Amino acid sequence: MKIINDPVHGFIKIPKGLLLQIVQHPLMQRLTRIRQLGMSSFVYPGAQHTRFQHSIGAYHLTSEAVHALTQKGIFIFDSEAEAVEAAILMHDIGHGPFSHVLENTLISGICHEDISLKMMEQINHDLGGQLNLALSIFKNEYHKHFLHQLISSQLDMDRLDYLNRDSFFTGVQEGVVGGARILKMLNVIEDELVIDEKGIYSIENYLTSRRSMYWQVYLHKTVVACEKVLVNLLLRAKYLANNGVELFCSPYLRYFIYNNINKDIFEKDSQALYNYAMLDDNDIWSAVKVWANHDDKILSMLANALINRKQFKVEIHDEIISEEYIANMQQRLAERCGVSQEDTKYLYSVDSVKKNMYDIDGESIKVLSKDGSTEDICKVSDLLNAALLSRQKPKYYLSYHRAIANE
Repeated sequence: MKIINDPVHGFIKIPKGLLLQIVQHPLMQRLTRIRQLGMSSFVYPGAQHTRFQHSIGAYHLTSEAVHALTQKGIFIFDSEAEAVEAAILMHDIGHGPFSHVLENTLISGICHEDISLKMMEQINHDLGGQLNLALSIFKNEYHKHFLHQLISSQLDMDRLDYLNRDSFFTGVQEGVVGGARILKMLNVIEDELVIDEKGIYSIENYLTSRRSMYWQVYLHKTVVACEKVLVNLLLRAKYLANNGVELFCSPYLRYFIYNNINKDIFEKDSQALYNYAMLDDNDIWSAVKVWANHDDKILSMLANALINRKQFKVEIHDEIISEEYIANMQQRLAERCGVSQEDTKYLYSVDSVKKNMYDIDGESIKVLSKDGSTEDICKVSDLLNAALLSRQKPKYYLSYHRAIANE
């Protein structure tokens, strides 16, 4: 047995056998080199924790949830418990460096969930097919649906861990969730995960904490601005590569910079998955440091902005930003930075962001009453309002190079 001393959950036990083999697999160990919160450390310097730590934490909560359910008489075979724990261990295995940044720049048409499944299948092959049941639960093909809900739902162990973990490392206390109590309140009715009536207040806190973390951490304007700098930097690097310019890259980053990789290539070329599996935060940062001295002015400007923490300036608008406003900004960028009007597209970004804290059209969080009936949390809570919970009024982000920030 391996014991991990986790700062959020305390001592976590990984039993010998399948689960420990997964933890020790190279594809899993890769997550130790990928930060959980990407660019958030620009705002919260303590946010240095990794995807690996989060995966271990989510595994721990799943193990505790299985124990709590079995104590209430929910029958779960040992093989099913091990399988759902294995699935949650690997749920984030397909994440690339800096979270979703690569999905929009270096690869197209394939998301990290698809890549996670490919990597899980690779581990299953390496372990002689021992993960067949785990894969079935992960893909929601197993007949016990509630096991899949522990991995992916509006009240899954993934969210319970990352809210508390990200709150801990960022110092944003509004994100703290009473996870231990929520686990004790879990139940299963008609193959669906529900929460006992006594747990209503914990769920109310969970949903409001989730909202706070999204707007204070995950969608913080400075975090969004830093991500846009990195996205534009990688897009500029790809443009230069496509035009025959030699760029410093690790072999793994080079594969994605000098090739247009999409889902079809991932399906047919084993090198795509290999190079992706070898790619981590270090590949990006090593390239960025060298690009800061490149002859290409735009590449150099963007790389220096990241290294020296001079992220884009951000304006947040309540309405769609007019084309005239953007055109005027482009003109000023071209004049001040000494670049063509066309190339100013790398020096700004326009995006809309919207996020609800509860999807009323998705799989709901149901509360189990003492009489055995179940109701959506919105209908039994005095605090939560379905319309407000599901509200998705967008915010419009305009970020641009600081050369014109004070004009």
